[in-house]
Amino acid sequence: MHQIPVVDLSQYRDRSLSPSQRAELVVACEDHGFFVLVGHGCEALVERVFSQSALFFAAPKESKMKVFRNAENPFGYYDRELTKQKRDQKEVFDFKAGGYVSANPARQSRWPEMFDAQGADLFRNTLTDFFVQFTTLAHETMAMVFDTLGMPKAEIERTMADGFGDNHSSAARLNYYPAQDPVPATDRRTLNKLGDMALHHHTDPGAITLLLQDDHGGLQAQSKTQGWIDVPPRAGAIVVNIGDVLQVWTNDRCTAGIHRVLPVHSTVGRYSVPFFYQPRFDAKVTPWVKAGDTAHYQPFAWRDYIRGRVTDNFADYGEIDIQIEKYRVA
Repeated sequence: MHQIPVVDLSQYRDRSLSPSQRAELVVACEDHGFFVLVGHGCEALVERVFSQSALFFAAPKESKMKVFRNAENPFGYYDRELTKQKRDQKEVFDFKAGGYVSANPARQSRWPEMFDAQGADLFRNTLTDFFVQFTTLAHETMAMVFDTLGMPKAEIERTMADGFGDNHSSAARLNYYPAQDPVPATDRRTLNKLGDMALHHHTDPGAITLLLQDDHGGLQAQSKTQGWIDVPPRAGAIVVNIGDVLQVWTNDRCTAGIHRVLPVHSTVGRYSVPFFYQPRFDAKVTPWVKAGDTAHYQPFAWRDYIRGRVTDNFADYGEIDIQIEKYRVA
């Protein structure tokens, strides 16, 4: 088996995914929580997103600082995010789009002024297309995982309807990993020191993440059997990783993918674009328990969990962020 299996979504759609391919997907979900999706039909959109991402991060610092995010609004540009209380070597732009907006008027996407010669806002339009199309794609991919694990169709439909719907709390971001510290030297004195990774090890809190990565590599997943393994780039492909919520929903059949990004040495830097598929804020996360099994987790509210997971991305409050182990049944 490939360390990171490649799944052709078009074959799943026409029901031609072989038993061996399904078995590879199950093993990957159980071992490290990563697989690669091809045949998804969004290849042209992927190219457009990378093009707009490069334009944004190449803009002058003062332009990006006009949409700088803060503790009140998590959307916009940021260059000093923390993971596990360590500062990452990256710049990000967080956003929601396509009608999927926060109910809180103070927590709306901040959009930079990026117009072409004809006055078109290609940046915002492209990211809106991305958010809408990847919402549908994430829903389909998650249902495929449930189906491959043997969840009955009626249970899949109920779980997806109760957990997501039109009010899902998904978010997306553009990542840029430069070869040097992205924070100006004059601003570093009061910040946590730069860590030894471009992005430190962690799991994603939501259900699944759909990730676009460029051809520079550096993404690694932690396998239970082989330790750290590379997630190699593949043109036009989408990397899928399992999040905390899907580990709970599948009662540990899936493993939330622990991953990291190695330091970037190329002067060009590294680009990636994750779409975080997350439940509606009022969703209750309850394990799907097969006959003869017992629940490994107590049910919990997604709203409470996500607040505990992302708060310390903005500042170091001296505590490690909440993990699903808090809800594990003894």
